[in-house]
Amino acid sequence: MVRVVEFDRLAARELDAWHALRAGNPSLDSPYFHPEFAAAVHAAGPAVRVAVAENAEGAVVGLFPLHVNGSTVRPAGWPAADFQAPIQAEGSRFPVEELLPALRARTFAFDHLLGSAEFERWIETRRASPYLDVTGGLEGYLARASRSGKDNMGQARRRSAKATREHGSLVFTARCEDPAVLDEVIRLKREQYAATGARDYFSDPARIALLHRLLRTREGSFRGVLSTVHIGGELLAAHFGIQDGRVLNWWFPVYDPRFARLAPGWILLREIVQAAPETGVQRIDLGRGEDEYKRRAMTGEVMVCQGEIASGELLGLVRRAGRQAVTVVKGSPIAPQLRSVLRRFR
Repeated sequence: MVRVVEFDRLAARELDAWHALRAGNPSLDSPYFHPEFAAAVHAAGPAVRVAVAENAEGAVVGLFPLHVNGSTVRPAGWPAADFQAPIQAEGSRFPVEELLPALRARTFAFDHLLGSAEFERWIETRRASPYLDVTGGLEGYLARASRSGKDNMGQARRRSAKATREHGSLVFTARCEDPAVLDEVIRLKREQYAATGARDYFSDPARIALLHRLLRTREGSFRGVLSTVHIGGELLAAHFGIQDGRVLNWWFPVYDPRFARLAPGWILLREIVQAAPETGVQRIDLGRGEDEYKRRAMTGEVMVCQGEIASGELLGLVRRAGRQAVTVVKGSPIAPQLRSVLRRFR
């Protein structure tokens, strides 16, 4: 049986089950699966509703935090949740067929779902989500990195020295707690979105509130993490992400474009990897994407799935055909021109 509960109305036994199920399932070690992430999203908005699955004895066997917008359901944290999945025991099956009726919805769309058997029939595509194994810090990472990763980390070391000579002392802060610095990071990120024509994630004030709430969050091993590199007293590069235990999720990296020639992103990444033993990080999840630096830096990858469950077969076929047409166009020779046109309309 599946019932739906507002996140802030979950009972203690449901939250206890959340922690216990997650602790027993190694694939759910991403900080996105910690209930505190769902709590922060719910507090900042939009509301998080949790589909709670129970067995015949009434024990909680699965929980799936979700957003409901009209007739459409998406995983909590969308569109910026890099990993999505129900919270359940390893090898168990969430009653997907009960999900839409319980939520009184027509579609459930996912774009970063960890593959599992019960969702297989609705999966349309799979894409790589790269990560860095940083166990042992910089030395351990370099032992596992590709030739390209080693080369770029070496260049980052030399550019750090060059930056120090030209601009003054370089200061890395692994865990900055200053909200004013976070505001600066968000400002730079929004300028980056505008310059590249990307959709501005922070145009919704609730998402700015979410990052500030996460920056203040300290719940067990879960926390928001703001890491910065200053050069000569000025912000060179920064990253805001979330960490739970040994896993740091790479979320919002940014740098000051005035220093672009120094490859500040690699300088920042090298400092974070080097500090990994002190911060307890053993894996950095870079998130799905084809960015060149991710390909160069990665030591491994997992696959995340895209697709949609629709209540009616005809509706599902129509929507699937539309998405497949978009995928074909994106892969065609005219894709760059189309993206340019779309940016003008944004």
